[in-house]
Amino acid sequence: MWGWDPTPGIVSVWATPDGEATVWRRPGGGVLLTETERFRPWVLVSTLDWLAASGAPFTRDDPSTGLHARELAGPGALRFLISAPRWHLLEQALCRGASRVLGQRLTRVQQLPREHRHVLPPDEQYLVATGRTYFRDLTFAQLRRLQFDLETTGLDARVDRIFLIAIGTPDGGVELLEAAGEDDAAERELLERFVARITLLDPDVVENHNLHGFDLPFLRQRARRLGVRLALGRVPGLGLDERVAMRGVLSDDGDGPPHHERRVRYVIPGRECIDTLDAVRRYDFAVRELPSHGLKAVARHFHIAGSDTRELLRGDRIHEVYRTNPDRVRRYARADVTEVAALARLLGGAGFALARMAPRRYERLADAGPATGVIDPLLVRAYLRAGQALPAHAAGDGTVHSGAALMLFNAGALQRIVKVDVASLYPSLMRAYRIGPQRDHLQALLFLVDRLVEQRLEAKGRARAAVPGSDEQFTQEAISAAMKLVVNSAYGYLAAGEGLTRFADVHAANEVTRRGRETLALMCRELAARGAELIEADTDGVYFAVPTSWREPQERAMVQEVAALLPSLVRLEFEGRYAAMLSHEAKNYALLTHDGRLLLRGVAFRSSRAEPFGEAFLRTAITCLLASDVVGVRQAYLNTVAALQRRQLPTTAVAARVRLRKTPAVYARTRSARREFAYEAVWQHTGGHWNVGERVRVYRAADGTGRVLDEVEGEVWVDQDLRDYDVAHYVALLRRTFATRLARAFRPADFALLFADAEQLPLFVPAFEAIRSIAVRDAVAWAALLAPE
Repeated sequence: MWGWDPTPGIVSVWATPDGEATVWRRPGGGVLLTETERFRPWVLVSTLDWLAASGAPFTRDDPSTGLHARELAGPGALRFLISAPRWHLLEQALCRGASRVLGQRLTRVQQLPREHRHVLPPDEQYLVATGRTYFRDLTFAQLRRLQFDLETTGLDARVDRIFLIAIGTPDGGVELLEAAGEDDAAERELLERFVARITLLDPDVVENHNLHGFDLPFLRQRARRLGVRLALGRVPGLGLDERVAMRGVLSDDGDGPPHHERRVRYVIPGRECIDTLDAVRRYDFAVRELPSHGLKAVARHFHIAGSDTRELLRGDRIHEVYRTNPDRVRRYARADVTEVAALARLLGGAGFALARMAPRRYERLADAGPATGVIDPLLVRAYLRAGQALPAHAAGDGTVHSGAALMLFNAGALQRIVKVDVASLYPSLMRAYRIGPQRDHLQALLFLVDRLVEQRLEAKGRARAAVPGSDEQFTQEAISAAMKLVVNSAYGYLAAGEGLTRFADVHAANEVTRRGRETLALMCRELAARGAELIEADTDGVYFAVPTSWREPQERAMVQEVAALLPSLVRLEFEGRYAAMLSHEAKNYALLTHDGRLLLRGVAFRSSRAEPFGEAFLRTAITCLLASDVVGVRQAYLNTVAALQRRQLPTTAVAARVRLRKTPAVYARTRSARREFAYEAVWQHTGGHWNVGERVRVYRAADGTGRVLDEVEGEVWVDQDLRDYDVAHYVALLRRTFATRLARAFRPADFALLFADAEQLPLFVPAFEAIRSIAVRDAVAWAALLAPE
């Protein structure tokens, strides 16, 4: 699971197709060691016919010279491991033979049928074959980490320049490099100084926020235009390399147009490039609580912003400000790298811990999905270590995945709430009933889950025992978080459809979900039998309300009673108590803590697309609702309507944040027949130019047209606050979209009264103080739960 080679302190690996691997190590966080060794590049294939048809001599006995074919044991389809001293010898032979057998010209191993080969990048070939992993016996604090941030005259590297570079040094300092002029010579000299400084500081890891989306691509393009060799790495003669990545930029050939079919990330040989935006996305995928993914917004959220007076500069004005007030830009740049350093330490632990486990480069694991990005490499290494053939990717047999268990028993407002957590329900059931992929005849996936759960508990114990705030506590917490991430992905790996994962097994996944539904139903019946009013149950746990007379000891005792009835290895834990809950629909709810904090869950209450004024109204109204202040709910509505009508709300408050999923060309083909609000607004704003995946803030103006607010990292600037929005539209939206989130907490007549316009109230208005919130049982869900088995 951790690899078998005990070599400590590996901080980077660079392997070439020529079979040479350079390994940089920092044992104990001390002096950097550089080691070079030979390895044999290899590939897995399903047949020897291609090699035989090539006419190239190969041996099945001596693996030390020439082409070698080793047959693996077991039932897997990929049973021949072909190796050679150099990759091109292997590739030429296989492609020549496959071209003859398949009747088509092939020049690269990747062109062979996917189900008949498994090929890895050279560095992963080396790590899998040797059993080595990164960071053995190192702590995160022992890495030499460096942050850098570019300040540019604009965002188009074809015409705009780099005029300042901030560097966060490994010792925690900040340095600024500035261009001595505004011509090619000054920018060229700046980039050469930057390269020299990186070489001298010699970091193991280079970090920034949106490093792969902006800084490295911009830097590369400017360097190419200026003739600067970006020798930022540790391999003499090599500049930036590139690797294919789904979340990358479009590959280009220098000054030519991008290749739309190929996305890449740039790599610094010998150093690991970490984009904190990846860590933010991974974190927010789990918690869904960040206001945006921009550095400034995230820094404020985590309270790591430099100060309350943090400089905020509009992206297209930074150079203009620099010309008149350079110190403002310098403070801005210093704050950027300081916040990136803090953010990387705060959220980077999981990727660091995964790199100690899986045979991949640290920078790849930092942005990899836990199923195909972590579990698959672990299983591949396990099978090859055991000398066993791997199964090929295979299409499913048409069986439909039954999906996860989810039950909603009550909707509306309830008081005195308890949450119990089912710790990793599906992995626990896989362990308890030994449910794994049928084609995993080694049961390697179950072994990994078993060991990860055990070692996660050990890591949690070591973290609790460590000195608070120490490197040891941080390291052990990171290991625990990484293991939880992988364990909870085991079921997703199993359930992945149509060949997405090598050991996918929809039948096994359906058996897990069947057991999950049984377990949840048992748990819910036993809780209800003991007086709990069930609200919602899913694989994460159960929410329920308790009688007024109950206190925490009684609640905990009930949970312990029910936990004793569950299958072995399934742990039911008392997670928390809340003053009240608004249940809107499954997985969409609000909780009021006993100290008055409001927690919102689900896209109904928190969505990156939602207009901020509506979400602000919801927070106020729901807090009042759960505190039994119905008059406050009404007042929150009236106050928001009045603020809109008086245009007291800034334009940013009514702008929705929209992701552009269509290219300009795709939208242009349908534009004459159907105008889409957001795309039309961007079309008019940019003249029909944008990038797929880009996010924009759009609002409806008083004339009914869409308008765009320019932003950088989630910040929109005051000079765009025209407050020319369509008041009537947003008042209607307030009631139609946001107020309806409270509808289940009131009788229809009461809801209509609470959110009626002031001038449309009936002549005799009932007292708002008399209105009471309600909760309504879902009769179907209760009947299904209580039905005899």
